[in-house]
Amino acid sequence: MRQESGRRVTEVNPILSLTWISPSIDNMRRTLYVPTVARVEGLGGILRRLAITVLAVMCATPGASPQSQPQAAAPASAPEGRALTLQQALELGARQNLDLMAARQRRAFALAGIRAARQIPNPSVDFEASRDAPHEVLFFNQPIELGGKRAHRIDVARQEQGLTDVEIAATERQVRRAVRAAYFAVAGMRAETARRARVLELARRLYDIAQQRFQAGDVAQLEVNQVQLEVARAEVDLRVARQQATVSQEHLSALLNEPPDTAWNPTTRLEDASPAPPVPDLVGHAFESNGELAHVNQDLRVEQARAGLLRAGRVPDLGVIFGGVFNAAPSFQAGHHEGFTMNLPIFSRNQGELQQSSAQQRFLELEASALRRTIAGEVQAAYYEWDTRRTEVELYRSTLRPAAERVEQQAEESYRAGKVNLLTVLEAQRSVQEIEKSYIESLGALQNAFAELEEITGTRLD
Repeated sequence: MRQESGRRVTEVNPILSLTWISPSIDNMRRTLYVPTVARVEGLGGILRRLAITVLAVMCATPGASPQSQPQAAAPASAPEGRALTLQQALELGARQNLDLMAARQRRAFALAGIRAARQIPNPSVDFEASRDAPHEVLFFNQPIELGGKRAHRIDVARQEQGLTDVEIAATERQVRRAVRAAYFAVAGMRAETARRARVLELARRLYDIAQQRFQAGDVAQLEVNQVQLEVARAEVDLRVARQQATVSQEHLSALLNEPPDTAWNPTTRLEDASPAPPVPDLVGHAFESNGELAHVNQDLRVEQARAGLLRAGRVPDLGVIFGGVFNAAPSFQAGHHEGFTMNLPIFSRNQGELQQSSAQQRFLELEASALRRTIAGEVQAAYYEWDTRRTEVELYRSTLRPAAERVEQQAEESYRAGKVNLLTVLEAQRSVQEIEKSYIESLGALQNAFAELEEITGTRLD
């Protein structure tokens, strides 16, 4: 206890220094965590929470110095890394993504199916030798397909290739959406890291103010220690954010089939949101390009081509026979032999197969109609979700963020002048950072809503 200007000032034993900061983040969180005070709590509840925290720290660190100051190095600026625009990322994904490369290999299989469908039946050769005249018989049998079977078979193979193309296009859209989401996840984590670095900077600046006021005898050591807790928590949060940023970079590298340790620097800003066309145009695009609807429509075309092949199969094929007979002395030594064969379609005319195909076509037509109604609703819902996120971002940008920054600045200046207490400043800073965090999350949600809208419509919107 000491005497200053006619008043007694009680010195509180020092309770905090960097010597007790554990390398373990979990231990540090357990030691330093101070629950955020709810706005509905009264001053008594705030003081009770603060007193419990201070007692816990005093028990853990009895030998700390009152003049100790957080000495952790200032947050180093993140490396710039490899510059990458959104368009470049999408092009890299379309060219190098392993899942997409594997899907495109299926096109070669479909093209081989067309080549197989073009094949003409091979001829057969028969040779007989016997003791009866003629002693040797040699003839060839060449099947000739009638009813356009070969053309229908080629049509089925081409429609199946179209189905493969539809599936490849669906994979391309999925990869495009995944790359877009991963790209803006990297941009979002860089913004979040910068935000947490600013939180740490503000906490250290507040610590300097509290230390100056303590040395002037205006505040107790308790306020200095409380700010030290905020500094330590901000340092932990910054380290966690940097680790999460590294994870997001590796995820983007995996999608782009680039080395996992590549440091990316997204140059397309998180705030750069592309506009969306009106709802009627989006619905029209979806009816033409939606992946699920395109798959059902192509299934219908395949089934129609198979039905045509089944109808062509009802026409019998013709087998042309030509050859010769030999050694039929004394009548002749050699002679020619001609004929033909044909299956008679009396009992089996593909009746059951055609009935199955007709039922399958009807099912696919009804499914396509139902999908159109569903897709129209999904497009509208996705558009209004995107519009809601866009409005939310504009409100944060034009109203909430400027107001919060003014409150934060005023609270810090008032605390420097001794007009408000520490809890008011901390509450103001937390409110500002919550708004900043929500703003970054709303930007990410806006980009994800645009990606969802683009995938549902099945076409590129930017």
